[in-house]
Amino acid sequence: MKSSLGVFLFGSTILLTAALLVAGAPGSNAEAPDRVKTRAGVVEGLGRGASGVRVFKGIPYAAAPLGELRWRPPLPVKSWEGVRRAEKFGPRCMQHPVFGDMNFRSDGMSEDCLYLNVWTPAKSDREKLPVLVYFYGGGFIAGDGSEPRYDGESMARRGIVAVTLNYRLGLFGFMAHPELSKESPQHASGNYGLLDQAAALRWVHENIAAFGGDPGRVTIAGESAGSASVSAQMASPLSRDLIAGAIGESGSVLSTMPAVPLAQAEADGTKLAAEVGAASLAALRALPTERLMEATAKQPFGRFPIAVDGYFFKEPPRETYAAGRQAHVPLLVGWNSEEMTWRALLGGDEPTPENFEKAVRKLYGARADEALKLYPAKTSEEVLEAATDLAGDRFIGYSTWKWFDLHAQTGGRKVFRYLYARPRPPMTPEMGDARPGLAGGVVRGQNSGAVTMPPARGAVHSAEIEYALGNLATNKVYAWTKDDFKVSEVMQGYFENFVKKGDPNGPGLPKWPAVTKGGSVQLMRLDVDSRVEDDKHRARYLFLDQF
Repeated sequence: MKSSLGVFLFGSTILLTAALLVAGAPGSNAEAPDRVKTRAGVVEGLGRGASGVRVFKGIPYAAAPLGELRWRPPLPVKSWEGVRRAEKFGPRCMQHPVFGDMNFRSDGMSEDCLYLNVWTPAKSDREKLPVLVYFYGGGFIAGDGSEPRYDGESMARRGIVAVTLNYRLGLFGFMAHPELSKESPQHASGNYGLLDQAAALRWVHENIAAFGGDPGRVTIAGESAGSASVSAQMASPLSRDLIAGAIGESGSVLSTMPAVPLAQAEADGTKLAAEVGAASLAALRALPTERLMEATAKQPFGRFPIAVDGYFFKEPPRETYAAGRQAHVPLLVGWNSEEMTWRALLGGDEPTPENFEKAVRKLYGARADEALKLYPAKTSEEVLEAATDLAGDRFIGYSTWKWFDLHAQTGGRKVFRYLYARPRPPMTPEMGDARPGLAGGVVRGQNSGAVTMPPARGAVHSAEIEYALGNLATNKVYAWTKDDFKVSEVMQGYFENFVKKGDPNGPGLPKWPAVTKGGSVQLMRLDVDSRVEDDKHRARYLFLDQF
């Protein structure tokens, strides 16, 4: 009797253990929590959703940059015991409300913000799926990996492990200072936000296999400051070997957000310290977060610039690309048809040929006649087009072109260039008195301090993000149509193919020719009827290149 009972209990234990193992297996139960072992410890997500995608939110990829770690390169995250819940987004990094198109799902705001999020369709850690790491935009002063437009589920449904992350911004992410450089083993300071991104890429390289991803097939992507980040990570010796492909949407560190000499960046930090009455680095680090945020509430855009620090950047990025020392990976890159409004060029003046010529002569002096030939305008309607084009090129078009052009010449891999031209549809009636805002944003109510824009004539800055990542439905501002979803399907298809094989082409999509060294330049015009066009404006960018 005793022996039979023992056998029964032993057999029950095996069955119970087997049941528990099955319940914990990936994809075995949509209701069961899902656990993955990272190098720092076990994280637990919400389990597999109806789409088949597993989601892990708020995973720390570096130590919290608090106290003595403020204004230091990110350190590895400390290991933890037990299971860490990964069910909600981490806090967003410190920032002011600048752009009207940003809405967050983050858990508040804090200097403790170095977290990332993973969406994976993999059923096990043996699948080795391609990986997309997306950097948010926001001028290096705002943004967050929790924003719905960057949500990774739609890309994950296409067989890609998607990752978004937070990186330090503004004062906390980019301030350089002589004392910071002195204490650094590399004699460097600033660029902490870029160093955060590089640390996240190392985390992906070390951990993404546990989520079913392939660390050897990591494509990095981003828009605006996120696009500039992609160009920066490609140029840095700290990260360029961790990248298999790159996607840049509007912007680079070769012009729009250029890297300045370290001494210049240090001078900006010294000025800030004087403004807040901090006589030393120790005093700066001792200041409360709120005091520093208050001091930078009205900071000009780019007050704390990227620096050629001798560590993240060994040399100016333009020199890196010119010499072919960047990551030699495929690049998909482009910009939008209305990156900036014509009013950025003409201000409050009416769009007449006379006013346009006056503005161009003020900008280019003795070279103005060349500019007027490249951006011709004989009527008011032509002025609107020419001024829009010139303003957009000066803001971000030229910067992105320079990155494209140098990488095509020295990168040794295929480059695919686009022009995104689909204007957003009208806003929904529920938006009431909403108006277009800065950088594709939205202004509501009687906010007299907000920057408003004239009605769009084309695809404004940042308009393509929801289309490219398959997230139109997350944006309730616009009355999306069948044509918008058609454009999204095509653009997301191109992105999917590029992430998977370094080439956007695939069944059901218009053929997109690559640009190679010395070859003719054709680009894909992304619109309701996407089509290939010859590059007709190279002369414009060669002209702007001289300034």
